[in-house]
Amino acid sequence: MSVKDSVRRTKFRMKHDFFTIENIVLMLAIIMCLVWTYQSIVAMSRNWELSERLMTEQKDLELVKTEVEAAELENEYQSTSEYQEIMARKYLDKQWPGEHMVVLPENSDEAKGKHKITPSETVRKEYSNFEKWMMYLFLTH
Repeated sequence: MSVKDSVRRTKFRMKHDFFTIENIVLMLAIIMCLVWTYQSIVAMSRNWELSERLMTEQKDLELVKTEVEAAELENEYQSTSEYQEIMARKYLDKQWPGEHMVVLPENSDEAKGKHKITPSETVRKEYSNFEKWMMYLFLTH
């Protein structure tokens, strides 16, 4: 047998055993299934990423809406006469006619300790076990 004969036999075997219509259709079906599976996985992962981004954007939107509402409420409060009076008194030293500012000195140590309650002055009622359970169960204090 020559090399030429073995090449011809291999070509014949390939043509009649491997590259038949059925095998070609089967290979195409397998390739199409693999491509379809890959594309499905890519689409699902893209949808997952987009849904995560959407949820993040919705949270950010809610946060911004809350901040806007807070700013609007603060603006409404700052436009009231009460707020304007408080700020005028604080920053511009404005006062009503007849009002006088009194500056008091710091408290001395004697004044700070004058009304301290010592532990002996506190009266603590001791409850029995039954009374503690009743307080616990019926929320009475």
